Amino acid sequence: MLFLKSAYFFFLALKINIIKKIKKIYFTTNLYNKSLESKIPRQFYFYPNPFLLSSLTSHKNFIFKLSDINEENFWSANIVNKKDETVLNSFLWLNLIDRKNEASTIQKIIFSWIQKNSEYKKLTWGKTLISKRIISWLLNADIILKNTDNLFKQNFFHSIMTQVNHLKKNLKFENNYSEKVEAISAILLSGLVFKEYYKNFEDGLSDLNRLIDDLFDNDGFPKDRNPSHLVKFSKYFILIRECIKDAQKYVPDFLDEIIDKNLLCIKSISSPSNKLPLFNGATNTSLDEYFNFVEVLGYKFKKTKSKVGDLQILKNKKHFICIDIGSAPKKNFSNCYQSGPLSFEYYNEKDKIITNCGFGLNISKKAILLSRLTSAQSTLCLDDSSVTKFERNRIINSAFGNSVIYGFKVLKTHFSDNNTEVEAGATHNAYEASQGYHHKRSVKISKNNNVISGVDEVIRKKENQVVKFSIRFHLNPGISAVQTMGGKSILIQISKNKSLIFKSYGERLSLEKSIFLGGNKILNNLCINISGDVISNIKKINWEIRKNI
Repeated sequence: MLFLKSAYFFFLALKINIIKKIKKIYFTTNLYNKSLESKIPRQFYFYPNPFLLSSLTSHKNFIFKLSDINEENFWSANIVNKKDETVLNSFLWLNLIDRKNEASTIQKIIFSWIQKNSEYKKLTWGKTLISKRIISWLLNADIILKNTDNLFKQNFFHSIMTQVNHLKKNLKFENNYSEKVEAISAILLSGLVFKEYYKNFEDGLSDLNRLIDDLFDNDGFPKDRNPSHLVKFSKYFILIRECIKDAQKYVPDFLDEIIDKNLLCIKSISSPSNKLPLFNGATNTSLDEYFNFVEVLGYKFKKTKSKVGDLQILKNKKHFICIDIGSAPKKNFSNCYQSGPLSFEYYNEKDKIITNCGFGLNISKKAILLSRLTSAQSTLCLDDSSVTKFERNRIINSAFGNSVIYGFKVLKTHFSDNNTEVEAGATHNAYEASQGYHHKRSVKISKNNNVISGVDEVIRKKENQVVKFSIRFHLNPGISAVQTMGGKSILIQISKNKSLIFKSYGERLSLEKSIFLGGNKILNNLCINISGDVISNIKKINWEIRKNI
């Protein structure tokens, strides 16, 4: 069965890659460039609110004064680092400029860009770049078109529609869901601002509706289980919704529904310090700006849920724990998956204590590969092996990203909340085929004494040899720790006047060096490790975290 699945994805990937190569050649031909031509719109039907773009602008350090730059040489001048070139060509920086005094400069820069990029170019015509550029141009059209002549308007409108047509022609071949959301958003908005292309709006809504059905689970959480994607997609949905409202058009029910679900999910999993949990591709991102953005627009957060997107939340006034109790995602949703079943993150008030190592997205490809190992998550490993195997076939990876070859199932979950404690846990079978064991974890918060306690069980399901286990608890960077005398506990120092005690009973307890990959660089941190051998049918490992008195 596994062979048949592998063969299917191989030939599907081969087909996708062949189409990609053919398209790359075709894009550079005059025939293709002519196929992108269409009627030039006359004018904007309405001007969208440029504030909506602020949610997509995450490059705070990418700020420069246009007045200091010769606009004639803007695209040839070395004004940014090479790595920022894509940001420059996205035009998302438009809402960072002085809108009162730099309109004419912006117009010259855009006119120059259009002259240099009137036809397909690999560097500037990537689908993500086009989508972001169109959205930025449309949302900043009031300043771009200020006091301009017909020649500029015609060139500007023509460039927009040429790029939109490119997105439309290639949308059905796109298998990257993130890029698909961006492209549909750009196409849809073009039909909203130009009456001549209203069909783009109608078709865009239909495409968006189908995509949402494919992309999200019943909770409104992306099926790749990536919290960062949850936030990103919600930004685009809100942008679309607000533009539809501003254009005085009917907002479809499916759009209201997915936004409501997205907001509920985000609020439910956000930490006491408004950070995303580091699961399945998420980075160490603050949600402060996001929450401010949605609140300014008048969106209200409903009461949070204890479980969304297979992330289980345990919390009280002092403690916040987020546990991954989900199975591995399907192959086409697995290119960001990190092998951490039953891993968890723990906050003591606003201080993050236990973390996963993060995704390494902004560091390097090697960092990403390291961050996807089970040992990089705060969970149990057997024989220091990962619970999932990642695809090594270059053909498949080029089509689907570095996806999972085969996954596992979470078999049982439990959750209870009463007057004395809140408890959750689950069992997974990821190690059954390779080592012959299941892993069961239960974590609880005692409401009487605010003690965090856990039980990890390694359960033999078939005859097998003795295996070694390691249960890692990665400490957040900046948290110091020392092993106490006798080696039976770990003192976790949060601040000068605040510390915790970590204890395990009857097992080898050690403090090791680790690395954190959730930011823009590799950071050193510490890791608590409980280790030993599994020689019986059921091995129970008890541990707890309590306040140091």
